[in-house]
Amino acid sequence: MITTTNLTLRRFILDDAPFVFELLNTPTWIQYIGDRNIHTLHDAENYISMLHTNFYDRYNYGPLLVSLKEDETPIGLCGLFKRAYLDSPDIGFAFMPGHAGKGFGYESCRAIIDDYPFEVLYATTTDENIRSQKLIERCGLVYQKDIETPEGTLLRLYQRIFIKS
Repeated sequence: MITTTNLTLRRFILDDAPFVFELLNTPTWIQYIGDRNIHTLHDAENYISMLHTNFYDRYNYGPLLVSLKEDETPIGLCGLFKRAYLDSPDIGFAFMPGHAGKGFGYESCRAIIDDYPFEVLYATTTDENIRSQKLIERCGLVYQKDIETPEGTLLRLYQRIFIKS
């Protein structure tokens, strides 16, 4: 668990399925991240189980549930993803529409970055997702180039190199 001034970040659990269902079906998630075919609470539970198998258990990192510290209201996700086409983790984030644009993305990303154990961090976003590009740049990542995923999606690749002493 990570805590910041306003937020708590923790691994997803099965009880978070209603929130996952809601978040992954917001128009901005579907537009900028893609439809993950989460059409039922059971699908959301399967998605959370996949996070445990493919991220937490395998890499000891993954996306974290972001909640308001004051009342534990879930508002989004932020965390590290292992992408087959990248040699280091990719930081990703998404917030409910009512909580986007309020600084929570920056606060949660900074918490992940401040705890970051690797030398290279990536972030990817689509060309049309200007808000994400601005947040990524504000967090110190620099645009490198456009890449194409194995699925054929074009993304802007950002990178940050950490000097470890």
